[in-house]
Amino acid sequence: MAHHIWFEALTYRYPQNIWVPLLFCALLFFTNCAPKLDTVEAPIDNPDEFSYNGTQVIPDKWWTVFNDKQLNILIDSALNQNLNLAATWEQVMEAHAIRRSEASFLWPQIDAGLQTGISRPQPDFAGGENTQLGLTASYELDLWGRLRSSKQAANFRLEASYFDYQATAMMLSAEIAATWFQYVTALQQLQLANKQIETNQDIMKLIRVRFSGGTIRGADILRQQQLLEATQNQKIVYQTNIELLKNQLSVLLGKPPQNELSLNPDSLPQLPPIPDTGLPLDLVRRRPDVKQAYNLVLVADRDMAAAIANRYPRLTLTAATQLRSNDFNNLFEEWAYTLGANIVAPLIYGGRLNAEVDRAEAVKNQTLYQYGQTVLTAFREVEDALIQEQMQKEQITILENRLILAQKTNRQLRIEFVNGLSEYLDVLLALDQEQQLRRDVLSARQELINIRISLYRALAGAFKTERENQLEE
Repeated sequence: MAHHIWFEALTYRYPQNIWVPLLFCALLFFTNCAPKLDTVEAPIDNPDEFSYNGTQVIPDKWWTVFNDKQLNILIDSALNQNLNLAATWEQVMEAHAIRRSEASFLWPQIDAGLQTGISRPQPDFAGGENTQLGLTASYELDLWGRLRSSKQAANFRLEASYFDYQATAMMLSAEIAATWFQYVTALQQLQLANKQIETNQDIMKLIRVRFSGGTIRGADILRQQQLLEATQNQKIVYQTNIELLKNQLSVLLGKPPQNELSLNPDSLPQLPPIPDTGLPLDLVRRRPDVKQAYNLVLVADRDMAAAIANRYPRLTLTAATQLRSNDFNNLFEEWAYTLGANIVAPLIYGGRLNAEVDRAEAVKNQTLYQYGQTVLTAFREVEDALIQEQMQKEQITILENRLILAQKTNRQLRIEFVNGLSEYLDVLLALDQEQQLRRDVLSARQELINIRISLYRALAGAFKTERENQLEE
C-alpha cells in the first residue's frame, strides 16, 4: 500500500497555488540523505612478498618477450577474430546501453500527443472535441539518491563487464601462446622420432648382418624390432598431436578447423629472465579479473543503496499543456496547462521492502567474499608459477645430465659389444633410455615455457585491443 498526496494547479484559473508544490519539492530536495559509497577492502590478511623476484619489466603485450613473429601474428589475429572474445565485447556494449538507460531516469520525461476525430452528423458532436494536441512532462526528484544509486550501479556494471573483456583477452592470448609452443614442440618431437626411427633401422640392418654371422641371437633382433615399432608408434602420436593442435589454433583464430592454416614454426624460444613480480598489492591493481571482482562489489553496494532509498517517499513533478478545438483551424486559439506534484510514500508492504534491503546486503557480502577469494587466487597463481619454474629448471638440469650420462653409456656399451665384452640387450636398453630422455628433455622445456606463460598471465595487466581503440576514437 502507498500513500498519495497530489497537488494540482490550473494556472489560468488559480495562479496563486502554483508555488505550493514547488516550495514543498524544494524543501525535500535540499534534505537529501542518499546512502554513501562504502570503502571496499578485500577481507584477507596483508600478504608478504612473493618468494622470487626478477628485474625484467613485463610489457603490456607480454607475449612479445618470446620474440616469435608467428606467435605475434596469431595473437593479434585472434584478438580481432575470436568469437568468444567478440561475444564478450558485445556484453560490454550491452552494459553501456544499460548505463545510458539508467542515466535517462535522472532527466525529465516528455511525451507529445496528437488526437483527432470526425463525427457525423455534426449535431451529434455538440459539446465534444475532435482535435487535441498536447505535451506532458514528468520528473522524479531523486530525494534519497535511489536513481543516482541505480546509475552508479550501472556504471560499475559497465566497468566490471569491461574488465571481464580484458580478462578474457588475457586468457585468450595465454591459451594461444601455450597451444602454439605445444605445436612447435610436437613438430620437434616428430623430427626427433624420425631421426630415432632411422637410427633404429640402421641398427636393425647391422644386427641382421651380425646374426647371419652367428654373433648375435635371434631374440636380439626381435627386441630391436620392438624398439623400432615403439618409436614408429611415438611418431603417430606426434603426428596426431600436430593436427589436433592446428585445429585448436584454427578455432581460437575464429576459423574452421578443416580449412588450411598457414603456420611458419620456429624452434622453442630461449626463456627470458624472470620478470619483476612487484608487491602483491600491486597485483590487485593490475589484474583485470581482480578489478572486475572489485567493481562487482561496488555494484552490490549501489544496489543496496537503491534498495534502502526505495523505502522512502518518492516525489514526482508533472506538467501538461493541451490545445483543444472542434475545428483544426482554431486549434491554437485555446490552450491550458497543468502543474502538479505527486508524493508516493510506502506504508504497508508486508516487510517486502525491508526483505529486499536484507537480500541486497547479503549479495554485497557475497561479492565481497568472492572478491577476497579472487585476490587470494591471484596471489596463489603467481606463487605457484614462481615455485614451479624453479623446480622445473632443476628438473631440466637433471634430465640433461641424465641424457649426457646415457649418451656416454650408450657409446661405451656399443664399443664393448663390438669387442664382444657385453650383450646386445645392454646396448638396446641404453639406446632406448637415451631416446626416451631426448623426448623428455623436449617436453620438459616446453612445460617450462607453459609455466612462464602462466606467470605472465598471472602478473600482467590489461592490454588494449583494436575494438577498444576504435571505441575511443
